[in-house]
Amino acid sequence: MSRDTLSTLTNDTLADRSYRAVRDAIGSGELRPGEKITERGLAERLSVSPTPVREAIRRLEQDGLIERTGPRTVVVATIGDTARQDLAEVEIGLRGLVARFAARHATPDQLDRLDAILDEADDLHIVIRRRHDDGKPIEKHLDALFDTMQRFNDGVNACAANAVLVRLLDQTRVFSPAERRTRLLEHVAADKEFGQDRYASHRALVHALRAGDSTAAEQIVLEDARGGLNALRSEPRRDTGG
Repeated sequence: MSRDTLSTLTNDTLADRSYRAVRDAIGSGELRPGEKITERGLAERLSVSPTPVREAIRRLEQDGLIERTGPRTVVVATIGDTARQDLAEVEIGLRGLVARFAARHATPDQLDRLDAILDEADDLHIVIRRRHDDGKPIEKHLDALFDTMQRFNDGVNACAANAVLVRLLDQTRVFSPAERRTRLLEHVAADKEFGQDRYASHRALVHALRAGDSTAAEQIVLEDARGGLNALRSEPRRDTGG
């Protein structure tokens, strides 16, 4: 098994870092459904003691991502379509709540930074479309666009000023960042118009946040999140036109 995801830890508590590392490994397919994992094995891979791993496993059991088969042994759960849809609805709802809180607490400086990030994204979109039309590689630019939009989403989360809500959202994502990136690359490589119908919603969201309109901000994000998750869960659709 690759050690890339499991060896990457951030600056939160050890339990949080362990939880996120294992969750990302499951989401990216590094840990596959039915694969047996142990507290000791994970602790060695993460270079931590068994205690934070034990807490991470408990949280992952609550999330339904792993199932216990023995006192110190668990397996990666197989998530069915119904469970995944339930998780998607939770994520969508939490995203909407984040937007509602952001409309109440966002500062002018934060909103200016969101607009600046979207300006960067606009420039990347132009480059990607041109390169796609010319038959040139776009992967590097798609990666840059993904990073840019992740900064935008992180910025909206910061505007919410609600650490508990943001943490809940992080724990209930249908796709890990790595899995989301992979799926996005596949879809956009197949169809240059992928996601274009929702792209304008980001500007509309910033406008609603500036107006302090929590209802509008929440509705914009609910529609965008629902459309985005449904699209990413579908199979890539190849371009049929010129």
